[in-house]
Amino acid sequence: MAKDEALRRGIKHIVVASTWGDTGLRMAEMLKGTDVNLLVVSHNVGFKRNRQGEFDPEKRAQIEALGGKVLTGTMVLRNFGTAIRERQGFAQQDLIANVLRMFGQGMKVCVEIVAMGADAGLIPCGDVLVVAGTGRGADTAVIIGANSSNRFFDIKIREILAKPRVF
Repeated sequence: MAKDEALRRGIKHIVVASTWGDTGLRMAEMLKGTDVNLLVVSHNVGFKRNRQGEFDPEKRAQIEALGGKVLTGTMVLRNFGTAIRERQGFAQQDLIANVLRMFGQGMKVCVEIVAMGADAGLIPCGDVLVVAGTGRGADTAVIIGANSSNRFFDIKIREILAKPRVF
């Protein structure tokens, strides 16, 4: 659906969350032969284990060979706040993350990876189609007016195309 909507609406950038590379590779394969730019965003090295990444290097190479870009970076709603929370019990970013999670985990991730991609200069500030999920896989698709993390509140959720029912 994300590919079809991007093509139908003339959106030139799709941003996809992918921890290990599976979802990113599937999207890269689907976008082969189109003029849609793909950015696959993975979270930071050391997320689970000190100095270790989870993104499969072979899948990264395959995505890049298909014309996609892969960004491994610090999660906007995690970084220093997580360290502060572990010491003091609360960080302001938790409030923002938890409000976004009211729409589902995928919505929080969609907003976060757009900021990461804009911070890295890999997507424009403007409308992009974003895909993320809850746990493993992709269950959320959103059109977002992208912006960088220092302009976080200028990011606009324009349209929710798909999201799971939240319990």
